[in-house]
Amino acid sequence: MAKLYFSFSAMNAGKTTILLQASHNYNERGMNTLLLTAQLDHRAGEGVIASRIGLSSKAFTFAADSELYDLIKDQHQAEELSCILVDEAQFLTDAQVWQLAKVADRLNIPVMCYGLRTDFQGELFPGSARLLALADNVREIRTICHCGKKATMVVRQTEDGQIVQEGDQIEIGGNDKYISLCRIHWAEAIGRDY
Repeated sequence: MAKLYFSFSAMNAGKTTILLQASHNYNERGMNTLLLTAQLDHRAGEGVIASRIGLSSKAFTFAADSELYDLIKDQHQAEELSCILVDEAQFLTDAQVWQLAKVADRLNIPVMCYGLRTDFQGELFPGSARLLALADNVREIRTICHCGKKATMVVRQTEDGQIVQEGDQIEIGGNDKYISLCRIHWAEAIGRDY
């Protein structure tokens, strides 16, 4: 029986690299994969998943109104799929996570989702919240804070390094906008006493 997987972390833990390696491993054995990424993140180009270490691959994109079960079912009928890999899974909607669960349950294709758990304010992304609730297997990919402890949070910063505490939940960026920190240093950075 196929499963729905969710691998999460703070920024810069290598989620995309792991996703691309998993796809390569399937392809190397003659198995087909379908890669999905958020349409709103086009830093590497429209429909491209790219890691910071230089790996990349073409992918289908999804928007908030995309029907993923039908897309995957149609692609599976055209060419048998062995695995679905989703990058930037935090941007999935609640309905889309249910659609991916249906892919695992009804089409018997494993679905591996990779994304952030929380935003710069420490709040769950909607897609991540639903994945935490529905996934058969949840795994944390670890990265580290500047102090050496496990980083579980991110802060958003301006071009001149000022910490941003308010704003839209979604603002696409990389190392130029976000820093991964442990909870202690995140709280210090935003001035939160807990």
